[in-house]
Amino acid sequence: MNFEYLETARLKLNLVTPAVLHEVFSTLGKEAIKEIMGFDEAAYAHHLDMHQKGMETHRLSLLYFLLTDKETGQPLGTCGFHTWNATHGRAELFYSLLADEYKQKGLMTEALERVLAYGFETMRLHRVAALVWRENIPSLKLLEKFGFTFEGTLREDYVVDGKNEDSECYSLLAWEWKNKMLSSG
Repeated sequence: MNFEYLETARLKLNLVTPAVLHEVFSTLGKEAIKEIMGFDEAAYAHHLDMHQKGMETHRLSLLYFLLTDKETGQPLGTCGFHTWNATHGRAELFYSLLADEYKQKGLMTEALERVLAYGFETMRLHRVAALVWRENIPSLKLLEKFGFTFEGTLREDYVVDGKNEDSECYSLLAWEWKNKMLSSG
């Protein structure tokens, strides 16, 4: 499968869109999909459900990058945008690494720099939001590093193990991102 991609020093960021996911599920078998995409059984089932039930509406879509090790091709995680509303130039950021062994190595910082640039420059986003559990300190620090602003708490916004949890809402606007990029070098 030939993905469009971006690169960083250590990562290859393979572009995944609804069209790419449909192609993957229409042409490859389960084990090949799990290997190429780095899916465990739950992630495979989730993405199969998205493929079968649809993941776009006339105004909302998703676009993300599969993060792979540039040297080995090993899938490491994902980073991108869901609830992307092109009409209003906004999307919600998400990111995750597949295993604890990949964390605390600066990989997500490296990926997020390219992904945010892609979002603001190519997708023409004006606003990127991020919803984070308040106890996820590494994630909160990552958002602050990129200049995201805390907006408030969304009460009982997210379901975890059958329980409603709060989300901390952060955002970054295009002009804030541009100013930060200009001031950092």
